[in-house]
Amino acid sequence: MWHFFPGKYMPSYQVNRALTQAHYGGGEFAEILEAAGNIDPDNRETFNIAWLNKGNEVYGWAEDYEKNNAFVSARRTYLRAFNYLRTAEFFMNLQDDRKIPTYLKAREAFIKATKYFEEKPIQVEVPFEGSFLPGYLFKPKGVKNPPVMVMFGGLDSLAEELYFGIGDHLMERGVALLAMDGPGQGAALRLNHIHSRHDYNVAGTAVLDWVLENLKDEVDTTSVGIAGVSMGGYMAARCAAFEPRFKVCMVFGAVWSYYSVWAGRSGKHPLAEIVQHIMGVDSYEAVLKKLEGFTLENGVAEKISMPTFIMHGGGDKQNFVEHAITLEKHLTCEHKMKIVPEGESGSQHCQVDNFMPALDMFDWIAEKIHA
Repeated sequence: MWHFFPGKYMPSYQVNRALTQAHYGGGEFAEILEAAGNIDPDNRETFNIAWLNKGNEVYGWAEDYEKNNAFVSARRTYLRAFNYLRTAEFFMNLQDDRKIPTYLKAREAFIKATKYFEEKPIQVEVPFEGSFLPGYLFKPKGVKNPPVMVMFGGLDSLAEELYFGIGDHLMERGVALLAMDGPGQGAALRLNHIHSRHDYNVAGTAVLDWVLENLKDEVDTTSVGIAGVSMGGYMAARCAAFEPRFKVCMVFGAVWSYYSVWAGRSGKHPLAEIVQHIMGVDSYEAVLKKLEGFTLENGVAEKISMPTFIMHGGGDKQNFVEHAITLEKHLTCEHKMKIVPEGESGSQHCQVDNFMPALDMFDWIAEKIHA
């Protein structure tokens, strides 16, 4: 992975993340590099300010385009503003008064952009334990009743972010994407205060039941798959294990045991506060206790019955490649695994350093869900 900040993995990873999403409308290379140039990698506040300033600047441009009825430009500019503001919110601590307003502005930018999509997404609210899980249905243009992949993001993902890249590659293969904020994610966490849980299949089944009941006129309800990226690799596998009605499973970054991921870290890890937030606990020790249940051990993986694709980077520094290898060994269903060898472009976490090796995954998933 290219290190914009030599020797500084996490801030460099975020720059790569934005650059990758720029291919799909989530940024502009020059704007990203300008923001990164204002960051001191040893000072988290400079990270927050650089992305916040760029996001606010671009949001203002989007408003001007909209006022002038330049709706194509407004759409493109709101999408970039969303992603810069999302990045700004990412490392703001929970006590930061800017965190929720920044999140709300980012979400507003995305929703404003969708007003000018040719194929307008449908905002959904799936009832869930006295509240709801929000999401978006993105449909491929000109395809009547396409198959659909239900997808959860990762630890730090927002449903809106799944549009960039993942949505593109599914839709151009004739597959719809139902991007969801599950427990511990996006608006489900920030606005509805729904925390993460090891039995993510409960949320997966709730979403599937809702799809079967409410989207009969929008998608092919006989072809509904499940997907997850990063920590979502655990979520997708868990949902697939306990919900055989899903037709295919896409594991974009495997997680065999999320406890093992964090047991080797400490409360000073840059993502530690985020994982405490999603779990709804106030100490790192409490996080580890909760994470004990986040595993595919003890026969869970063996329950997965539908065709499954595992995509992983051999140089992944967040969820080590051994997670993918272990998961694959325990699968009894039809499956395929692709590991990008360490040192090659695309070998980092969820191919943030080069999305192109993931094309094989999208091709395979499309073939299976259309079958």
